[in-house]
Amino acid sequence: MNTRALEFIVPGDINAATGGYGYDRRIIAGLRALGWKVSVHGLSDSFPQPTAAALTDANEVLAQLPEQALVLVDGLAGGAMPQLLRVHATRLRLVALVHHPLAAESGLAAHRALELRNSEQLALKAVRHVIVTSEATKLVLKSYGVEPDSVSVVEPGTDAALLAHGTQDGSLKMLCVAALIPRKGHDVLFEALALLPQGWSLTCVGSLEHSPATVRQLRAQLQRLGLEQQVTFAGEVDAATLDRHYREADLFVLATRFEGYGMAVAEALAHGLPVIGTNVDAIAERVGRDAGLLVPPDDVEALGAALGRILNDDALLSALAEGAARVRNILPTWTESCSLMSRVLALQHAPD
Repeated sequence: MNTRALEFIVPGDINAATGGYGYDRRIIAGLRALGWKVSVHGLSDSFPQPTAAALTDANEVLAQLPEQALVLVDGLAGGAMPQLLRVHATRLRLVALVHHPLAAESGLAAHRALELRNSEQLALKAVRHVIVTSEATKLVLKSYGVEPDSVSVVEPGTDAALLAHGTQDGSLKMLCVAALIPRKGHDVLFEALALLPQGWSLTCVGSLEHSPATVRQLRAQLQRLGLEQQVTFAGEVDAATLDRHYREADLFVLATRFEGYGMAVAEALAHGLPVIGTNVDAIAERVGRDAGLLVPPDDVEALGAALGRILNDDALLSALAEGAARVRNILPTWTESCSLMSRVLALQHAPD
């Protein structure tokens, strides 16, 4: 058995512009650079609500893998197919990669969230190890009955980036990088922005395709609030354009309701951008006390007050930018993250 061989199971389009898929791509590239033979197996994009055909296909993919192969299963698929993982657990070395628990997605009906939690809980019992992207997610999985010793944290890395230079014209240019889906809290952000006087603009970078209904609701909300001229939906952009958006911004904003890690926040900090966001654990881990202001999720007034402080206090904005510039120096690099992933996976090849 090749101890540097990995079968990576990923649902949907691995080239999609999301933090989770971006993490997968960078880890795969990093492992290959370290000498791993990584084979990627794509599953249906119907996960985490797989069709019967999708489950049949997933079973065939797992069945054709060699005996005792090391298999890393992206949680978007793994958490939704516990029965299949249990069937193949004895002949394969299954490892789960959990970006964030499936049940933590916003907008789910209560019964659906419970179904996903129960499904993922069963799936995690079927694997030999779990890899998560933050200490916050590791803590959440403890409530799923996953022992901490069975979980390794491999945070996303960041690339070296130039410090943001901002607008320098007296206005406040804000940037939000997140797919337009309910969990990211754009609706809360827009209500908070409506509390502010003039003198600001916001560019929202992120997919408009994941939840068309959310996009329609947000456009209607902006019209109702009279903010259509101050808020721009840029959609998905290429890497060079995204880097330009970071460098030209004064402030990064994200009203997320839950994050497994918050890669966009880390990228903002890598550019020395201060962050106004929510105090969910994964974001608080990144931002700390000096690089931004954090408020409870879904608290429009608190978010509006934090944004208002920034808008009216140039000294505060400068102090937070200095804090963000310090944080950027301690963010993990992708080289470090991939090396850690390599060590964690190598341990799963050890004899039982």
